[in-house]
Amino acid sequence: MAFDPLYNTLIERLTASWIAKPDKPEETPETTLKALYFCAAGIPVSVQKASRQTIPELDDNAQMRLKDLVEKRLNGLPLAYITGRQQFLGMELLAGPEALIPRIETEIVTRAALAIAKSLADERGAVTIIDVCTGSGNVALGIAANESRSRVFGSDLSEEALVLARKNAQHLDLGRRVEFRQSDLFAAFESNEFYKKMDLITCNPPYIPSVKVGSMDSEISQCEPRLAFDGGSLGITILTRLIRETPKYLKPDSFLCFEVGLGQGKAMKQRLKKENIYRNIQSYSDSNNQVRALSAQIA
Repeated sequence: MAFDPLYNTLIERLTASWIAKPDKPEETPETTLKALYFCAAGIPVSVQKASRQTIPELDDNAQMRLKDLVEKRLNGLPLAYITGRQQFLGMELLAGPEALIPRIETEIVTRAALAIAKSLADERGAVTIIDVCTGSGNVALGIAANESRSRVFGSDLSEEALVLARKNAQHLDLGRRVEFRQSDLFAAFESNEFYKKMDLITCNPPYIPSVKVGSMDSEISQCEPRLAFDGGSLGITILTRLIRETPKYLKPDSFLCFEVGLGQGKAMKQRLKKENIYRNIQSYSDSNNQVRALSAQIA
């Protein structure tokens, strides 16, 4: 981009103050600036999609917008909230401050759940799934988009997050197979329509201990909704409830699949075992061999 003085100026600004985010390895000064170029041009795309394309030419007004967008990023506003887009499992999702920004590590639990869903659909013909703590709907929609034999219900305590999730369902043309409900975990499913009728339950819960929230990266603690990451005093409040309440909704021989925080895998595996109803417990690790998801089958 040596021919573009504006690009050179802005990439220098971004690079000079750049601090890499371990939870967003796809974001670099170069990919960030490309995504902001598309946003300034009125073509919002995720940073992943922008990185694979040639940046658009900008008129004078668009160049002014680009400078403003770069300033917002330098001031700590998450890139996905600026562009309104985040890629997840190959899907271009809408993103906004209503919900946690989908992370690459959550693709681990989604891929694990998708493999289970496909196997069960092969066996049973179709599957019905509940995704609790659905946020922007990324896990629910990731399964539905890749397994056409699935019917998915997503729930979240936050109505603001659900507004975004429903927009994502429409954006991906999945509204006929994915339904979102406002609910404290399973509260919206307390009926015979759901008791012992589910093939799979998934969850990416809040799992950060409350005491650690203040020491988190400010882009998360100050910009993303606390409800989506504060897991209570020990970080396992929702995880504990999830493990305890799930069997009420699963068919025999069906599955629970959920994400865990760093260092929580062993303890949550033990908690599953202590319930005496779960078997076939499996761990799923990231590239650093850290357990980031668990699945278990009920008797």
